[in-house]
Amino acid sequence: MKIGLLRHGRTEWNEAGRLQGRTDIPISDAERTRLSTVSLPPEWQGAAILSSPLSRARETADIIAEGPITTDDALIELDLGAWEGKRGVDLLGDPSSGYRHVEEWGWDGRPPGGETPRELLARVDPLLSGLTEDTIIVSHINIMRVILAKAHDWHFDGPMPFRIKRNRLYILHREGNIWRAEPEPVRLVSRCA
Repeated sequence: MKIGLLRHGRTEWNEAGRLQGRTDIPISDAERTRLSTVSLPPEWQGAAILSSPLSRARETADIIAEGPITTDDALIELDLGAWEGKRGVDLLGDPSSGYRHVEEWGWDGRPPGGETPRELLARVDPLLSGLTEDTIIVSHINIMRVILAKAHDWHFDGPMPFRIKRNRLYILHREGNIWRAEPEPVRLVSRCA
């Protein structure tokens, strides 16, 4: 069995460098138009689709999927607490914010009033363990980071062994209770007119 991880489309907050966390920001009009030009690769069409209930993920799933979509609260983005809505560059410039680049978080790095990557993984792991068919998960960068970190045995402690890009499926295969990531993501394909 395999899963494909897909990050939601761009929002105005993404463009401004603001941290969204659990704030429900929709994708931008320009992104809606751009997403309407791509679809899932043929080998993934017909796979089950799971999405975060936040509108930016749900709408991305609605646009690119060709079947029913199920939402699951376990896929809501990492709670960024006091950092939410702020720009990362501004937080880095304020030593009192406690903000660091993700490569320095460790599994237990916690935004003030937020949750840690370890807590996020504990929230998502039961969902992954319960999957019984090939599934695409449309969610958020930190959901993808914790799943890929586990698959790559990375501990938020130095350079990431992966880079999360948009319009790509990050493929994982399950071997018993262990997920292994394919070395390269799969691009979404152009939609036929």
